[in-house]
Amino acid sequence: MSGPMHFDRRHFLAGAGGALLAVPALARAATAQLPFDNGVRPLVRYPQKRALIGLTARPPQLETPFSVFREGVITPNDAFFVRYHLASLPLDVDPATYRLAIGGHVEGPLSLSLAELKRDFPSQEIVAVNQCSGNSRGLFEPRVGGGQLGNGAMGNARWRGVPLKALLDKAGVRGGALQVSFDGLDIAPSDSIPDFVKSLDIDHARDGEVLVAWSMNGEDLPFLNGFPLRLVVPGYYGTYWIKHLSEIKVLDKPFEGYWVKTAYRIPDNDCACVEPGGKPDKTRPIARLNVRSFVTSHANGDKVRAGAAVPLRGIAFDGGSGIASVGVSTDDGQNWQEARLGADLGRYSFREWQLPVSLPKGERRVKVRATSRSGEVQPLEPRWQPAGYMRNVVETVTLKVL
Repeated sequence: MSGPMHFDRRHFLAGAGGALLAVPALARAATAQLPFDNGVRPLVRYPQKRALIGLTARPPQLETPFSVFREGVITPNDAFFVRYHLASLPLDVDPATYRLAIGGHVEGPLSLSLAELKRDFPSQEIVAVNQCSGNSRGLFEPRVGGGQLGNGAMGNARWRGVPLKALLDKAGVRGGALQVSFDGLDIAPSDSIPDFVKSLDIDHARDGEVLVAWSMNGEDLPFLNGFPLRLVVPGYYGTYWIKHLSEIKVLDKPFEGYWVKTAYRIPDNDCACVEPGGKPDKTRPIARLNVRSFVTSHANGDKVRAGAAVPLRGIAFDGGSGIASVGVSTDDGQNWQEARLGADLGRYSFREWQLPVSLPKGERRVKVRATSRSGEVQPLEPRWQPAGYMRNVVETVTLKVL
């Protein structure tokens, strides 16, 4: 574990050049091409981050280049994607004076320092995927509004912290509690923009797996990923993973903040989808990740040798039931072979898959399809919704076999 860090606005902005930094060592590769029209994006650097794909500067939104996922099932801290909603970031954070407030419908409100969280409560670790709700939004057809992301707004890490349940138990949840809300230090630039606050049902908040985390892959959280504390909600989309966590409030009535009641909602039906261009009759808050899989060993247009063993490899994940199997097709979905699954790091983690194949000459469309232990299977046709959330269609990589 690295030592305590202090983030100062002046030094952080100096390190970021006051804005985005293009990568000087990659003069010919200062942009990335995402897999859709108008998908050229700058490669930018911030403190503690390697060159990532820049979407916006205020607030910073950074996508992981998809080639990073070839490095392994654990996403490095310096390559982990960044998503903010509010432009005013807490760029002066001193861990020595930082406090986490726990209050609301409790017997005894708490104000805890980082030292107290680490010393006085049990800690635990979980490997879990954090995926932006709008990951892959740029691939929707017809296109939808919002951040036009490729497939890199996701990552998998080892998170360590104190179970939220332990903190709630210490505060003493009173009878009649229904939900718990979470707020961070980032603030809206004007009163017309609602504060970014999210909530969980009380039973979910107390399930023993939701963490108040201070560590990511054995190190303090990077600033842009929530230093010094963030909420980790395994199996749920990243909208619930509040960064720079500062306040936890137990509620005795349903939370009706904008970011739950109005935003981050999906069609309330079995597929969470509507006909392209349509609108849902009713909606519900987005919640668990759906099942997904990707080829990571090869990219569109890669050249491979005919007749030689081609080691296909990739990742699969879902919202917490775990991956049961991964099928791979090398003939555009006509036939499927079952891949070998790699080490199981837990039901919320990326699961690696591998399959060596021998391919005849020509263009070969390789598809990958995962099945979860709950029986969920990736759809062969894309599902559409106006917000551009939850894309999980079977992915295709076209290889040139020579």
